[in-house]
Parts: sequence; C-alpha cells; structure tokens
Amino acid sequence: MHELRLVDIGKSYKDKTAVKDINVTIKNGVYGLLGENGAGKTTLLRIICGILEPTCGQVLYDNTEIGLLGGDYRNILGYLPQDFGYYEDFSAYRFLHYMAALKAVPENYAREKIEELLELVELSNVKNKKLKTFSGGMLRRVGIAQALLNNPELLIMDEPTSGLDPKERVRFRNIISSLGKNRTVILSTHIVSDVEYIADNIMIMKDGKLIKMGREAELLKEAERYVWKCAVTEKEADELSKKYIVSNLKNKNDKVELRIVSKEKPVDDAVSAEAVLEDFYLYCVQNEQR
Repeated sequence: MHELRLVDIGKSYKDKTAVKDINVTIKNGVYGLLGENGAGKTTLLRIICGILEPTCGQVLYDNTEIGLLGGDYRNILGYLPQDFGYYEDFSAYRFLHYMAALKAVPENYAREKIEELLELVELSNVKNKKLKTFSGGMLRRVGIAQALLNNPELLIMDEPTSGLDPKERVRFRNIISSLGKNRTVILSTHIVSDVEYIADNIMIMKDGKLIKMGREAELLKEAERYVWKCAVTEKEADELSKKYIVSNLKNKNDKVELRIVSKEKPVDDAVSAEAVLEDFYLYCVQNEQR
C-alpha cells in the first residue's frame, strides 16, 4: 500500500500564513478535506501536487520527497483544480486526447482509456460535442476524466462539486466513491454532504491548521454529548442563536424548533440529539460563544 506523508508542512507569504504545522499520513481510500473558504485547503493541495513549494516541511511519497521523484511523481498524480481550464471549441474527446498527449500517455493506451473514462463519467453519447455546449456538471465530469487519464495512484480534487445542482452532486459523489477503492483520493470541499457518505476519513482545517482527523464514527462519538433539540419562542430563538451554534432552525406552529451544538445544555427542556457530521464540523470551525 502506498503512503503519502506530510511532515511539518507550512506555507507563509509576506503578510499571511496560509498553512501551519501539517503532519499527516494518508493511505488508500477517500479523504474528505473540510474547511471554510480561506482555511488553507487549496494551498495544501497545491503543495501536495508539487505546484507550490512549502515554506517549511516535506511531502513524502513512499518515504521519498516528491521533488526528488520528479516525473515519476507526476505520473502517479491526477489533479482536478478548483478552476478547471479547457478549450471551449474542443470536443470532449479531442480535449481528453490533447490532455493525454500533454501527460505523455502512449497513443494506443490513450484511445482505449479515453473511451473507458467517457463511459465512467457518462459522457460517451456527447463525446463529439464542443465543450462550450456543456453544463457545469458535464465540465466537471470532463475534469475528472482528464485527471484519470494516467490511471493515477493519487487523485487530488479541489472543490469539485462547486456550482453543481443536487442531481449532478450525487452523480459526482458516486463516481468519486467508486474511484477510492484502489487509489488514494483527497477531496477538498466546504460542503459537508459532499464527503459524509463517501469519505473513509475526514480531515478538518481551520486557519491553516489541521484541527481534526478521523473516521466519521470516531468524530461523531466525540460530538455525541454536544447536540441538543428544543422548541422555543421566536424571541428565545433569536437569543439562543446569538449565544450558541444553531445547526438547524424550523418554524412549527407557534414555536421554533432549534438544533443546537453546545457542550452545555442550552435550555432546561432541551433534549439530547444524535450527532451528524455537520454538527461536529460546525463545532470545530466556530467558537461556541458568539
């Protein structure tokens, strides 16, 4: 089993530290990297891909620094950036063929692989249509296909479901889940639902730091005593929303039903509720007291 290891990774700019003290070991499976916009996720992924040099620390693949691996590392890497560039007058097939050439994928293998990937992302029937006619979801699927052209052992995707409708989001999650069986997939997002059903491990970033990592069940066990449900008046709901993390609010008859994430019981008649990943995520990235 291959292993990606980040050792004391940090990245600083003149007036900002984007990534701080990242130490983590990543193996096979799907890893969901959660964090608010600006948490440092994209910077970290670009460091893993070798696009950015860290200010300090090392990225090791099978105990070898990726800079020393050079082209060998690029050969095992697939990357879908947040802003996926493409030539709008190219057809999907022509674009993938062009990307295969850039990646030095052998011609005979490329033709067969492109057909296989178009089938995987359900674009075979539109492979000869120009990319400018594609929806956002279809373009993201082309993006996945180009990232998989070299059959990578390590697949990195940055906010891949951004701007997709619910149907495309589900389709995308299903594709990603299937890809994680035989490789390492790191999926960055600020949307909890993108990873809660498919990620083998969850990583949570805040202010450039990796503050939590583990399997969903392990993380939820930590949060199981911090989630409450209560029904209050509208005035009380406003007051509680200022003091606590409210993960859900629903108006029901003359009451407001709140789901609150808090170490302390927010009101006397609050009852304990089963924690979900969104509760834990909110607890980690927000201060409990406002």
